[in-house]
Amino acid sequence: MLFDNRIAELRAELTRHNQLYYQDAKPEIPDAGYDRLFRELEDLEKAHPELHDPNSPTQRVGGTPLDAFEQRPHLLPMLSIDDLFDEEEVAEFFKRLQKGLALETIPLTVEPKIDGVACSLVYRDGSLEYALTRGDGTRGDDISQNVRTIRNIPLTLENAPPLLEVRGEVFMPSEGFARLNEQRDEEGLDTFANPRNATAGTLKSLNPRTVAARPLAFLAHGLGDHEGTDMQTEDDFRKLLERFQIPCNAPIWHVETLEKVLAAIRELDVKRHDLGHGTDGAVIKVLDFDQRVTLGFTSRAPRWAAAFKYPPEQKETLLKEITIQVGRTGVLTPVAELEPLFVSGTTVSRATLHNQEEIERKDIRIGDTVLVEKAGEIIPSVVQVVTAKRPATAQPYHLPTVLNHQCPSCHGPIEKADGFVAWRCVNFECPAQAVTSITHFAGRKALDLDGLGESVAIKLVESKLASSPLDLFSLTAEDLANLLLDPAKSSDGLTKSKERRFGEKRATTLITSLKKARQEMPLSRWLFAMGISQIGESSARELSRLHEKLTDLVGSSIVSDLADLPDFEELQKSKRKKENHPRLQQYKIDDNLGPVAAQKLRAFFQSEAGLTVLTKLAELGIDPKSDNYVPDPEAGLEGLPLVGKSFVITGSLSAPRPEFKKLIEANGGKVSGSVSSKTDFLLSGEGGGSKRTKAESLDVPVIDEVTLKNMLSS
Repeated sequence: MLFDNRIAELRAELTRHNQLYYQDAKPEIPDAGYDRLFRELEDLEKAHPELHDPNSPTQRVGGTPLDAFEQRPHLLPMLSIDDLFDEEEVAEFFKRLQKGLALETIPLTVEPKIDGVACSLVYRDGSLEYALTRGDGTRGDDISQNVRTIRNIPLTLENAPPLLEVRGEVFMPSEGFARLNEQRDEEGLDTFANPRNATAGTLKSLNPRTVAARPLAFLAHGLGDHEGTDMQTEDDFRKLLERFQIPCNAPIWHVETLEKVLAAIRELDVKRHDLGHGTDGAVIKVLDFDQRVTLGFTSRAPRWAAAFKYPPEQKETLLKEITIQVGRTGVLTPVAELEPLFVSGTTVSRATLHNQEEIERKDIRIGDTVLVEKAGEIIPSVVQVVTAKRPATAQPYHLPTVLNHQCPSCHGPIEKADGFVAWRCVNFECPAQAVTSITHFAGRKALDLDGLGESVAIKLVESKLASSPLDLFSLTAEDLANLLLDPAKSSDGLTKSKERRFGEKRATTLITSLKKARQEMPLSRWLFAMGISQIGESSARELSRLHEKLTDLVGSSIVSDLADLPDFEELQKSKRKKENHPRLQQYKIDDNLGPVAAQKLRAFFQSEAGLTVLTKLAELGIDPKSDNYVPDPEAGLEGLPLVGKSFVITGSLSAPRPEFKKLIEANGGKVSGSVSSKTDFLLSGEGGGSKRTKAESLDVPVIDEVTLKNMLSS
């Protein structure tokens, strides 16, 4: 009973803080305080699964992935509304209302038509029971798990009626959409064409955790089925929404004549660009619910509502140049430099072209006349080329050729990885990606530089104390102590007015970490810290086993032999095997280090950027040494129980996975990150997931901890 009460208290308190933070913008506690309450609730719910509640605040982070969406019937048909495309059609709609109600003036509302995905929320006894998409109007997909992750949707209502169905739109706010596309650009992934596509794709994800990470929001605009309420008009419905703190579509105009309807539509066309989310029209509705009943429905839409659709504003302009932006993760983004034009409320002079594939698909060339609009009326976009106005001198644009396969910021090598659409600079010393590379360089799995997180990296770059990771080794304790950080937040969650110094104590700690990295961190950690393409933890460890120090990698015959082989997939097709190569067979190189990784490593050290890095390291007196170098690969392995065996680790085990990795390697085995036909055993704890499924499909033996211990003692 004690746990019941505490869980109920925590759920109520976290719900209140969510409301204060996401809807009222008046947080009462700092993030750390919220996190403590959240973790306490999570722990209690895990310990008492019998008290599970799908509307607990912990469900905001998303549950386990779904196999598929189930379909459910709507309580009432969820119909579309008819579209109107010019003011004459608005006048005809108004005349139909006059005729149907036998009235000259009719109380109406006009509100924005949100460019989102229609959604129905069904609350029973104050608890969100389920949420549906529109579907075919009679049945929709049950997207309850995904909707519960949307922060501005209340999961419970106080003093609610027995049944309340609220209909509205799930959408992506403008800023969130811009950030999401920027992030996808940085990751080399395809971007979303507009906020609605992004929203629809997100809601259709079978992984609620993916949905929780996306910036979705909800606005109510309509009433579905309901019991225990006495509402006569749209205004009554809005008051109910306000009482339950369910966010409602705004602004709204109250009008009674055709002239005022048209005036409201024109006024909204000006204001909608500042609403913070995409709109594509104005919805006109009869205010009085009894009058709506009188007017009724057609087979597909209500007769008492219609949507005026604003035509997309597109204008022609000249594409003067294509420039390249280097993002903080090294992604090269082509940008159209335009003759400035005024479109959808602002002056536009630049538009992202996203990637080389987008340029080729639209056949965009420098000197072209192009048609420009704002995607979702938010982000400037080149819609198409006006080929009739193309100059004879215009040539196709090919990013890697124009750049001579070099980063415009650092002249380092660029590449496009399989499965990605973007070209990327792979030089970890590239100044354009200084913050990201410094943060990675300092990470726990890399050189573990104490006190150097992203916020400190940002300030080091902004203050010009470091423009690349190796600049860190030239910093002094005085430089660091006087570094000004962003203002801290006080206990009430408000930002303090003064900047903070990094301080002498933290500076000393970081300088000590840098000395340790210079003198003690092994070659494998340095290779991972350098962020060379395809060189992860496992491949860095394997390279370290084969080479005594960093400079041995430059011109390494082992790396060269491996790089000259075709990729493993090609090896399988040709029935040639890596181990048949005499030198590679001698070193027993495992699957963590393949031809592609070797090619990337060799290319980096042969590039201008790689030679610059080697020169800097030499000037600093740094040549990291291996801590697992084995001159004779066979030495010391005789008699170890796991020699020649390859393992993959997955699931929840009694200790962290790195501990089991060390145990296996210490006994002569190898650990890989993915299951393949060459895997000898999958060590699986509870919840093995996709790796266990793949192992079973390949007939790879799945073992548990007990079996592993028996193997070690045999």
